[in-house]
Amino acid sequence: MDGDATATPRLRGVEAIQHALQTMPLSSGVYRMIGEKGEVLYVGKARILKRRVTSYTQLGKLPERLRRMVSETVTMEIVTTHTEAEALLLEANYIKRMKPRFNILLRDDKSYPWIMMSDGDAFPQIAKHRGKLVKGASYWGPFASAWAVNQTLNLLQRVFLLRSCSDAVFNARTRPCLLFQIKRCSAPCVGRIDQADYAHLVEQARAFLSGQRNGLRDELVREMEEAAAGLAFERAATIRDRIRGFAAMQDSSVINPASLEDADIVAIAQVAGQSCIQVFFIRGGRNNGNRAFFPLHARDEAPGEVLGAFLSQFYDDKPPPAQILLNCEIAEHALMADALGIKRGRKVEILVPQRGEKRAVVEHAETNAREAMERKMAESTAQAKLLDGVAELFGLDAAPRRIEIYDNSHIMGANAYGVMVVAGPEGFDRRSYRKFAIRGPITPGDDFAMMREVLERRFSRALREREAEGGTADWPDIVLIDGGAGQYSAVRAILDELGVSDVTLVAIAKGPDRDAGREWFHVADRPAFQLPPRDPVLYYLQRLRDESHRFAISTHRAGRSKALVKSELDEIPGVGAARKRALLNQFGSARGVRQAGLADLEATPGINRETARVVYGHFHPGWSGA
Repeated sequence: MDGDATATPRLRGVEAIQHALQTMPLSSGVYRMIGEKGEVLYVGKARILKRRVTSYTQLGKLPERLRRMVSETVTMEIVTTHTEAEALLLEANYIKRMKPRFNILLRDDKSYPWIMMSDGDAFPQIAKHRGKLVKGASYWGPFASAWAVNQTLNLLQRVFLLRSCSDAVFNARTRPCLLFQIKRCSAPCVGRIDQADYAHLVEQARAFLSGQRNGLRDELVREMEEAAAGLAFERAATIRDRIRGFAAMQDSSVINPASLEDADIVAIAQVAGQSCIQVFFIRGGRNNGNRAFFPLHARDEAPGEVLGAFLSQFYDDKPPPAQILLNCEIAEHALMADALGIKRGRKVEILVPQRGEKRAVVEHAETNAREAMERKMAESTAQAKLLDGVAELFGLDAAPRRIEIYDNSHIMGANAYGVMVVAGPEGFDRRSYRKFAIRGPITPGDDFAMMREVLERRFSRALREREAEGGTADWPDIVLIDGGAGQYSAVRAILDELGVSDVTLVAIAKGPDRDAGREWFHVADRPAFQLPPRDPVLYYLQRLRDESHRFAISTHRAGRSKALVKSELDEIPGVGAARKRALLNQFGSARGVRQAGLADLEATPGINRETARVVYGHFHPGWSGA
C-alpha cells in the first residue's frame, strides 16, 4: 500500500517530464523543474537538453534525492543557448537568483569591497568601493573583507600620499586635514603638491596595484638620495617614510608566492557531510585576504561536485582571475574553464597543483578550510545546547528554529522605529532583520502603541501567507520582548487579537536597579522568575535583547540623520532632487549649505542665480534680497 502511494506522485512527475520532452530541442541550454506552487525545485544545464532530461524518467538509476525531486515536479521550463559554456553561466545565474532547494547553493549575499581610483580628475581620489563597478574609475580587487581593503588603503596612503576625501570635501578645504599631518596625504587640496608631482604618485600607485612593482623601491631610494644631496631634508624624510610603508606592504601577506600575480586559491574540506570552501584572493601579486564559505548541499555530495557548483555561482557576479588553483578535481574541468573565460573576456586557467609552491599554498588554504569547518561545527554544537536550554526553560517540545526579538527606539516620539531581530540554530540571521518606520498617529512616547503597530504589520502579512500557502517558513517559535508584566500583558493581548496563539511569548525585564544578570522573565501560566547569574541560557537571552537594542538605536539614528537633511533642504521652494544633490556635492552637508554665502551659492554648478537667492533667503529670513 505504502509503495503504491509513493509511486503515484513519482509517476506523475515522470509524466510531467515526458510531456516536456515532446517539444524539447536537441540543443544546449538550461532546464528548470517547477513544483506545484510554481517554485523552482532544480536548475540544470546540458549540452543536449533532450538527452539530459530523459535521464530523469529512469527512476531506478536515480538517487533517492532526485527521485523525490521528480515526484514534486509538475512542469518544466527551458532556455536554449548557443554553447554549453553559456548554459553553465546561465545555470549559475538562475541558481543564485532562484535558490532551488535541490541544487547545491552558495549562501553568499555579501558584496565585496574594491579599491577605486577616480579617472579624469586633476587630483584623482583613492577610496574603498562597494557595489556595482561604474565607468569613470579604475578598480582593483575584490578584497575578502572590509578589514583587508582598509589595511591595504592605509598602507597605500603611507606610500603614495593620495587623497581619499570626497570631491565636496576636497573643494571646500582651506587648510590641510589631519591626514596631511600624519603623512597619509600630500594635501593637493591646498596646493602643497603640484599636479605634475601628484600625477607621478598616481602613476606609481597604479603600477603597484597592477603588480608592476619591480624597481619601485629602488626608484624611491634614488629620489630620497637626490633630495638629501640637494639638502631637501624634509622631502627626503617624507620619501623615507614612504619606503618604510612600502616595506610594510610587501611583508604583510600570509600567502603571497612570487609565482602568483592574478589568482584565486580555492580549497574545500568536508566533515560529517558538511563542506567549507576557503578562498584566498591574490591580485597584482598581493594577498587581498581570504573568506570561508559554507555551501548548502546534500550530505552525500562529493567534494568535486560541490566545488564545481561553487565556482560557477561564485563568479556569477564578479570577474574571475587568470588562474584558479584547486585542491581537488572538479567535474567538467575544461567546460568550467571555457565558461569562466567567457566571463572574464580572456583565458582562465584552472589548476590542481601537485607539487611545488602552488601546491603549498593550496594545502595552506585547505588547512584553513578544515579549521573553519571545525570551528563552525563547535559553534553549532554550542548553539544547539543553548537552544535546547531555551526549549527546556520555556516548555517547548523541541529546540526553537526561529526566535524573534522586538524593540522600539525614538526621541519623544520623533523618528520612531520598531525593529525585529531574528536568531536561530545558525546564530543571528541578519538577512531576516526588519525595520518598521512607525506610521501612527501615535502619542509621543506611547511604546505600547508602537509595538502594536509593529506586531500587526508583521503578523498580519504572515497570517495571510500562512492561509494562502498552508504554512510559512518564517513563523517564529518564540517572540521575545523587553519589558515586565505590563508589556507582556499588552503584547499577549495584541497577539490574541490577531489570532496568533501558537507562539511562545517571553518578556525579559531588568531588576529594580537595572542590573544585567538579575533579569526577571515573564511567560504564560507561570510566576515571574529569575535565572542563576552565570547561567549560559541567561547570557544567551541577554545577548538577544542587547542585539535588538543595538539594531533599534542604529535604525533610529539613521532615520533621524536622514530626516535632519530632508527637513533643511527639501522645504526650500524650487529645490528638487537634482538641485539638492548639487548643493550637497558642493558644500558637503545641509549645514554647509546654510553657512554658504550668496556668491558661493551662485557659483555652484547646477544652481542658477535665482535659485541661489531663494536658498540664501530661506536660511536668512531677514535678508531683503537687495
